[in-house]
Amino acid sequence: MSIPYEIIILSLIVGLIVSLIFSLIFKNKEKKDSGFVFFYDRLTYRRKMIRTLWLFPVLVILIFAINLLASFDFKETLIVSVFFLILFLIQLIYNYTKWKKHEK
Repeated sequence: MSIPYEIIILSLIVGLIVSLIFSLIFKNKEKKDSGFVFFYDRLTYRRKMIRTLWLFPVLVILIFAINLLASFDFKETLIVSVFFLILFLIQLIYNYTKWKKHEK
């Protein structure tokens, strides 16, 4: 069972467009640092970092699911896992540095 690359590329494009629209909508709005916020772009950098940390178990489950469902060999699984972990770390470091910068 193989997912066509067109579906993957289309999904990525739609996700990026939706993310861009929400970031533009909430660009100059007041950010919330407490309570429930559905939209990621309404959070402060501190809360974005905390939400990123909470999503780490989801990342681990996603990697296992990709490994099981996609029937990758070890090399492909390693590449996908490292890719997702690098993206996770970049997001975590970015939100942490922005939080510390805006905290001053």
